Amino acid sequence: MSPPSSTSSVSPFCSLPPILTTAHLPAMRFSLHRCSSHFPSLLFKLNHPHLLPLSPPPPPSSIRFTSFPFFAPHHRFFSHPPSSLPKLSSSSSSPDLTHFIRRAAVSATVSETDQDCASVTGTSQKGRIYHETYGCQMNINDMEIVLSIMKSAGYTDVVEAPESAEVIFINTCAIRDNAEQRVWQRLNYFWFLKRHWKSNVAIGRSQSLRPPKVVVLGCMAERLKDKILDADKMVDVVCGPDAYRDLPRLLEEVDYGQKGINTLLSLEETYADINPVRISSNSVTAFVSVMRGCNNMCSFCIVPFTRGRERSRPVESIVREVGELWKEGVKEIMLLGQNVNSYNDNSEVEDVEAGSNWKLSNGFLSRCKVKNVGLRFADLLDRLSVEFPEMRFRYTSPHPKDFPDELLYVMRDRYNICNYIHLPAQSGSTTVLERMRRGYTREAYLDLVHKIRDIIPDVGISSDFICGFCGETEEEHEDTLSLTKAVGYDMAYMFAYSMREKTHAHRNFVDDVPENVKQRRLAELIEAFRESTGQCFDSQIGTVQLVLVEGPNKRAPETELMGKSDRGHRVSFSILPLSHTVDDDGKRDPKAGDYVEVRILRSTRASLFGEAIVRTNLSTFYKPDEDLVSFSQS
Repeated sequence: MSPPSSTSSVSPFCSLPPILTTAHLPAMRFSLHRCSSHFPSLLFKLNHPHLLPLSPPPPPSSIRFTSFPFFAPHHRFFSHPPSSLPKLSSSSSSPDLTHFIRRAAVSATVSETDQDCASVTGTSQKGRIYHETYGCQMNINDMEIVLSIMKSAGYTDVVEAPESAEVIFINTCAIRDNAEQRVWQRLNYFWFLKRHWKSNVAIGRSQSLRPPKVVVLGCMAERLKDKILDADKMVDVVCGPDAYRDLPRLLEEVDYGQKGINTLLSLEETYADINPVRISSNSVTAFVSVMRGCNNMCSFCIVPFTRGRERSRPVESIVREVGELWKEGVKEIMLLGQNVNSYNDNSEVEDVEAGSNWKLSNGFLSRCKVKNVGLRFADLLDRLSVEFPEMRFRYTSPHPKDFPDELLYVMRDRYNICNYIHLPAQSGSTTVLERMRRGYTREAYLDLVHKIRDIIPDVGISSDFICGFCGETEEEHEDTLSLTKAVGYDMAYMFAYSMREKTHAHRNFVDDVPENVKQRRLAELIEAFRESTGQCFDSQIGTVQLVLVEGPNKRAPETELMGKSDRGHRVSFSILPLSHTVDDDGKRDPKAGDYVEVRILRSTRASLFGEAIVRTNLSTFYKPDEDLVSFSQS
């Protein structure tokens, strides 16, 4: 993973909208990112109500997926308990002192504020939750795990606005400096809701029953825990990625005047026994985390320091979760991991000689030796694809070193494993790759691309690139431009480098490429990719693609539907009644979750438009042999 300061992409999915739109306060016109440690003194100015916004800033707008994708907040209501006051537990025969103290606190809160607040319906007895998530798909899945843990602890109500919440979660990303600065801006508004709660309630800006507790989760919590807690009482709880089970206890500590913090990293935590609460409004696709952490220690990347070392969930727990999603109507699963294809379930194996059975891509090296080798990613994909023949499987984010032949063969032989591979290069220069500690050369990367395309016909390939890494010369930048032309990517995510503390680069290199040079190189890289991706999309014209319908096309919701092809391209088509190739259910309009054969008519070089032919099944479209060939026999 990469930690650049600015990003861009040439993507078939959608363009990059603003990550966060926040009303800028008069007192906040200076650059917050220059020194976040100055926040207490800056925030002092917000004590004057006339400096504060008359209306809350809007929440972040929807943002597209990338390898370091940013997401807008996702919300879901669970249930609406009738009472907002604390209740005695069923195990208690009589009220204790804590019960009376908490009940008195709630009563005082209600009496001091407008009585309309006390009449809010559906208020959870422990407090309503509002949540925002920034960062990669793993952070979205982590938020689903957090909501499941909180629901089990009695926090059953989730609201759509922070002004109506007693508990505010913000799940953070530490990959890029820009991401952290946007989180600081958002925390500033949450601090305002808490600090000026009474006046906000009085004027109707806030509907919470007490000052909200602000909780910072995720990688930024792990990286900046002390700075966050010291920021003028801005945050009540800081919780790292491996400590989410501790959240209910940490929130209770706040009730007794303490700040809650747990950022300990774990060598074992995978949350395999927790059934995540799905927060996406799309019921057709879902994320499933299969492993956590990263052992690669690339010189630019902070992930190993914020997410810890690699550990994988048992295969059986993943199969069980996917089975539950299938029953809920999910048709496509994205398998997640910081280095997803280094998956290694050794829960059922005994110790073996270090690395004796760990196969890498040809020409690739790894600094980390694997002690216990168990079921690998190819085994997991094989198991899932056979047990769920009508469900599609994708995965992200892999490392090029972990594509042994077995993985490529199982992708070739299983029609429901999508022909799409994200293959982060980061640079096209061997010397830069060496400074990045990536474990391969330009030549080895190109050899892997050729092997992938030889084994898996019509495969789509995407990548990540960093512009302006430490010491990058113009010649090394030209090597990256030439690599993009040599490979011909479907899509790429491109970043201008910014250094992160704790990384190998921070300790050993100098961030010596001027910012204007980084931005110029980034623009040149974007232009090179436009030609590559356009050719990939244009090549699909005239073909028939199997599209999983995800819902209406937002640009023409009344007349068009939209979905993704096997290769990951966005495809839209006009709504009209279609028959089914197998089921005799008559003609009807396609709906979300249907597989539709679509003949591609034109390309915008960012998306495809076609003519719908017929509804079908995944297995029927590909007409596989009755007995699937095992990859082990290939």
